[in-house]
Amino acid sequence: MTDVTKGAKPCVLLIEPIPSWIVDRARDVFDLIVLPHESERPPAFLDNVDRIHGIAMPGFAKVDAAMMALLPNLEIVACFGVGYDGADVGYAKQHGIAITNTPDVLTDCVADLGMALTLATLRKVVEGDRYVRAGRWESEGILDLSHSPRGRCLGIVGLGRIGMALAKRAEVFGMTIAYHNRTERDDVAYPFYASAAALATACDVMALTCPGGEATRNLIDEEVFEALGSNGYLINIARGSVVDEVALVKALSNHTIAGAGLDVFAGEPSVPKALFAMENVVLQPHQASATVETRTAMGNLTIDNLLAHFQGQPLPNRVA
Repeated sequence: MTDVTKGAKPCVLLIEPIPSWIVDRARDVFDLIVLPHESERPPAFLDNVDRIHGIAMPGFAKVDAAMMALLPNLEIVACFGVGYDGADVGYAKQHGIAITNTPDVLTDCVADLGMALTLATLRKVVEGDRYVRAGRWESEGILDLSHSPRGRCLGIVGLGRIGMALAKRAEVFGMTIAYHNRTERDDVAYPFYASAAALATACDVMALTCPGGEATRNLIDEEVFEALGSNGYLINIARGSVVDEVALVKALSNHTIAGAGLDVFAGEPSVPKALFAMENVVLQPHQASATVETRTAMGNLTIDNLLAHFQGQPLPNRVA
């Protein structure tokens, strides 16, 4: 293990995008190699693969087995985000490579955007903005009525830290809560449903706050949309991979569901173009944790995870 306490800076590969001020701090403590995208292979990277002992990466970047295999002395992958599905956990475990993430510090911001998307979708906030800007209020009169969140059931898929924070916010707006998890929790009184489809039948708004990865890929599919129904809404602040996007576009086009608020997409930054013209959809460019305050805390925790490893200390946020 490289020991930062002996004076030598450990060599760390940093994969963009990570805020510039975090990169600056990382340069102070690491011998840093910056990769603009995980798919690029510039000489500065290829000529130094033997020297790289750590990776700092956004949680959605793809650091697969092939990438890790290029780095024979890799010891740790520190994910900038709560999600770490972009890293090949199986390969890391087999080769003794630690994986960390940055939970807790982004919980509130992600839950805030989840609630904002819920309100924006139900109350037609973005649609109303476009309506006024286009001069339609003056020419066409009052916009069609929207819906109140009060009295509606918010069904949460993945009742972890973020799911619980979103639930508390939704309760303030008069919503009831139900949830679907891999296993039922014994510390909450919210109704539990054993499948996403069963939850969809019981709720008015379905919010996704579960992890990405193969275990949840296309979990929200045509069956779930049919169960959610023509008065139901989907809110996704999890990962785009959790939703079958072909089925989602079809459900929105056919009014199988009433609308959606989406912060994440399967092929980011590519978004299904059919969604652009839909008035009942609110779109965001993966912004849930994107505040200066939260991204700073995430970046500092990413560096702290790396430093702890190289100093031989227990890792604050090890997930694998």
